[in-house]
Amino acid sequence: MTEPQSAPAALLQVSGVRKTFISPAGKILVLSGVDMHVAEHEFVAIVGQSGSGKSTLLHILGTLESADAGEVRLDGVELMGMASADMAALRNRAIGFVYQAHHLIPELTALENVMMPLLIRGESREKAEQRAGNLLERLGLAERATHRPGRLSGGEAQRVAVARSLVGKPRLLLADEPTGNLDEHTAEEVFLAMRQLCHEERAAVVMVTHSRFLAESCDRQLRLHDGKIAA
Repeated sequence: MTEPQSAPAALLQVSGVRKTFISPAGKILVLSGVDMHVAEHEFVAIVGQSGSGKSTLLHILGTLESADAGEVRLDGVELMGMASADMAALRNRAIGFVYQAHHLIPELTALENVMMPLLIRGESREKAEQRAGNLLERLGLAERATHRPGRLSGGEAQRVAVARSLVGKPRLLLADEPTGNLDEHTAEEVFLAMRQLCHEERAAVVMVTHSRFLAESCDRQLRLHDGKIAA
């Protein structure tokens, strides 16, 4: 008898996450008990209306913002309540980020921008340059490596940002509208390049997007509605 295949291990486990903001009008409940999981190497889209809390949830998953209640576990490690220094070290080692704006340092070349997380980690310049150059080449940017951001197109700059997010070999990549500033054709090209590279690097991805095409191209879609992941 053939043994049933086991389900992929859960890399990210989220349980009962709640978040309230204080406004002049009073308390606003943004997340009211989010439960979700992401398997190793899975590419997941989070969709929902503007203002539904998608970016807030992403920031909590990336330890950039605290939750009022709930648990977030990455590789079984509880992230809530970690000391700030430990949290910063974990972000540098295990979590990558891509935003709608590329946030590249204008004075640095594309190669130097990608190298930066490894240099901050304490890697040698030689090792950082080799790894960064490899990623840029795989994204079709080898000839643009010495160019500063001002000489790159929007799509090229965003691909550099993708390379930077993956240079440290994170287990989890968090992407917040990563193609939101690009035209439809360029957005599709950047997304497909990012998906391929994440697959090769074996990184799980949680991506917030308004694009139906991008969401449907992911392994799964999660809809955030009324502060929860809708069934």
